[in-house]
Amino acid sequence: MKYQKLGNTDIDVSVVALGTWGLGGGSVWSDKDSTVEETASLLDACREHGINYIDTAPVYGTGVSEALLGRALKGRRHDFVLQTKCSLNWRGEGGNFHYSRDGQTVNNDTRADAVKKDVEDSLQRMQTDYLDSVIVHYVCKSFPVEETVGALEDLIKAGKIRTYGLSNSQPADLDEYKQSSARRSDGISVVQEFFSILSPFHGRDYFPTAKKYNTVFQTYGVLEEGFLTSPEFLNRRFEKTDIRSRLPWVQERYQEGLRKAFSIWEPMCRTYSCSFANLVEAWALTQYDRMSLLVGMRRPSNAADNARCLDISLSPEEIILMEEAVAAIQVEVLDK
Repeated sequence: MKYQKLGNTDIDVSVVALGTWGLGGGSVWSDKDSTVEETASLLDACREHGINYIDTAPVYGTGVSEALLGRALKGRRHDFVLQTKCSLNWRGEGGNFHYSRDGQTVNNDTRADAVKKDVEDSLQRMQTDYLDSVIVHYVCKSFPVEETVGALEDLIKAGKIRTYGLSNSQPADLDEYKQSSARRSDGISVVQEFFSILSPFHGRDYFPTAKKYNTVFQTYGVLEEGFLTSPEFLNRRFEKTDIRSRLPWVQERYQEGLRKAFSIWEPMCRTYSCSFANLVEAWALTQYDRMSLLVGMRRPSNAADNARCLDISLSPEEIILMEEAVAAIQVEVLDK
């Protein structure tokens, strides 16, 4: 495993990070409900393969993912860098409507009191007294950035969080948050944004601003919720509420393009003795020098496979070949 500092902090995080949206289950991930025992086994595998960076969020299963992690982390909390999020909550205390799902109405609220309450709720669910990193889940223009930053800085001073970051944002948001935090600390250490070989445009627009501040760029969706893992995955069918049913990759036109891409990539997989997942992860690592691969995992074998991407060094010609294989089906915006 390879490690890097989280922004300008002294926090060492593995380049491959454990994404736990799927652990929340519910209607969004309709094919499997994870248990505490399974989650503990997953963490065992992560530790074995050097993956120490865990990302979750309150809304992943409306508390389920955090609660599972909290129980599975008992006795080994300090072995991992634990990151969760704030701004999306279902307490009914204000903010902007974000969505209704599984009997809960979720609002986006970046006011100071809401941010602090989000963190307190997460600390309780995960049975810990501090969080290594907290991400503003969705940047919100309805409330002052200074208020949000002030709350996060207060939480750092109180020892409840160590650093913070942004998600679902734009480069201008990073500028604004950085300017607001400059008087208080180094501020944002990480931005978490969608980026994959099938949707690289937002990330590429963001990289220069992230680099300016020495910010880690953590990509979610690098494997496109499984669609980039194998041709066989394209045969799967999902419930209408499942996140995977909303992605363009379920449509015939895109699936035809993906099958062609897999056939082009297959010789490279043989050359490197790697999976398709390893190949596209290795491609992502060539795109930005402070990249963090946030990969959804629910099985111990996932940890072993994803760690192998770090052994692959793609040539410039291979990078071009991979990108040309999917150029006709790339999209700019995804509904996640």
